[in-house]
Amino acid sequence: MLSLTACWEKLLVKMNKKLALLEKQLGLYFRNKSLLENVFIHRSYLNEHKDFNIPSNEKLEFLGDSVLSLITSIYLYKNYPLLAEGDYTDIKASIVCTDSLSIAAKNLHLGNYIYLSKGEYKSGGQENVNIMADCFEALIAAIFIEFGFDKTYRFVLDYLFTDKLTYIVKNKLYLAPKTRLQEYVQARFKRIPVYKLISASGPEHNKRFVIQLIINNKKAAIGSGKSKKEAEEAAAKKTLENLKALV
Repeated sequence: MLSLTACWEKLLVKMNKKLALLEKQLGLYFRNKSLLENVFIHRSYLNEHKDFNIPSNEKLEFLGDSVLSLITSIYLYKNYPLLAEGDYTDIKASIVCTDSLSIAAKNLHLGNYIYLSKGEYKSGGQENVNIMADCFEALIAAIFIEFGFDKTYRFVLDYLFTDKLTYIVKNKLYLAPKTRLQEYVQARFKRIPVYKLISASGPEHNKRFVIQLIINNKKAAIGSGKSKKEAEEAAAKKTLENLKALV
């Protein structure tokens, strides 16, 4: 019967064989293999394997978040010098959001490498947007520690920014839906959208607002939310997703 240490060593050999595929895909070969392994250890796995000798990826995720923020700020400052500071903030929020990071992680098939608890695995943890986004940030941190800033910068450009960030800026997708819709409506119809309150229900601490959006005297989408602003943004977002209905 294998000892606990022998079991872990066998598992780590298996992990390294899998991760060699990722290294080849990225063209980045880690000398510190345990650092790369750490990227893929979810805390749920440690709940079931308390004697496992690699920590969860949470600290790496924390560092990766900061490194990604710096890379995004530098990239925007260098490549979009005419934009305002407020635009930088909005663009940054759009590109480093959970959904965006999880898509990048899925494109790299990071879910194939992550170690989860049995319960997390059965509930689809390998596809969970939060787990995948955190894993991508942990990978950024590992690359930063092992290879330095320049290669990390290149990695982020290649696997997160490529095409997507340019598309976001060109189409002003970083702007709030109401702002984007107003620009569109003013350009097309020479008037502004009208937001009409349909109802406000529920107790004061948990109100629900329903807003009807009207464009060019025609009813467009209806939105709801916990505030008028949230409901208006929801209505604007729905309308932007179906702009043909405005024609």
